[in-house]
Amino acid sequence: MASSGAEWLVEQGIGEERAVLIENGTITAARLHWSGRLTLGQVADAVVEELQPHGVWRRFGLVRFANGERAYASRMPREITEGATTRLEITRESLAERGRLKLAQATDTEKPLRAAPTLAEQLADDGYESRVVERFPPDADWAELFLEAWSGEIDFSGGGLILSDTPAMTLIDVDLRNPVQALFSNGLPAIYRTLKRFNITGNIGIDFPTLDKSDRKAIDDRLAQLLQHWPHERTAMNGFGFVQIVARMGQPSMLQRIGRDRTGAAARFALRIAERTQGAGVTLLRVHPALKARIKPEWLAELERRTGRGVRVETDPGLALEAPQAQIISL
Repeated sequence: MASSGAEWLVEQGIGEERAVLIENGTITAARLHWSGRLTLGQVADAVVEELQPHGVWRRFGLVRFANGERAYASRMPREITEGATTRLEITRESLAERGRLKLAQATDTEKPLRAAPTLAEQLADDGYESRVVERFPPDADWAELFLEAWSGEIDFSGGGLILSDTPAMTLIDVDLRNPVQALFSNGLPAIYRTLKRFNITGNIGIDFPTLDKSDRKAIDDRLAQLLQHWPHERTAMNGFGFVQIVARMGQPSMLQRIGRDRTGAAARFALRIAERTQGAGVTLLRVHPALKARIKPEWLAELERRTGRGVRVETDPGLALEAPQAQIISL
């Protein structure tokens, strides 16, 4: 959780919103939001397409919102019928998975209509103060954070973490190169920081190296201490070194957002780099060919508006998706 008096900073990017919490010159927590789909906290009317056919399950069904997006709905009035319109609040956003889309979840409500909340409004819903800024300060290294989430690799003194986003859970594999003390002193704090920095929730598995019984107990107790103020439930470490954590999920984590649409994430990242390039002339943005089709014309128009410069996009198959290049060239 944020420390008392800590303030989130929100950057309204092109095609996305970004938020960071900076403490002692370091990003300790972050969020990434892409607009256009149903958003956590949104209240809207939807048409009931399907209902469960029997008994109490009739309160659950499939609905369609005005933007065409479907969601699973719960707690609907018993008198509701298929084809009727009902008011719902989004309780979990949709999640892209390999080969399919896990639909958003919603629940019946009598609240007034509410448009998809901005990232600042989402933070306020969670009880945080935030401030919208034109750009993050220099000590908020968003590029470093983005590339960590992109690679899924986090180093700590004596080892590292390998993060894998799977349909079942977010898996954190702990690679230990030094004695177990490095895990106790450096690895466990790195796990806690990573959960906050990437806003990882839902079903989480941590795979520790094989440890003897006394070390397992010490590691397990230290993990419990670090997570004591973070809402969750977890299992004790089993004999194989595995711990399962469940935390309420309302939105995709930064890891999931990037990992499940890598070209979309890289396209937005390229625009951020281009927006921050200084000088007079024309912005030349060089990207991997896969990105050009994902950069929307309205995004380029917004980039031109913000910078006051024309934009030229060129492709280079030698560039990695996450390594765009931007420079200013003469008119």
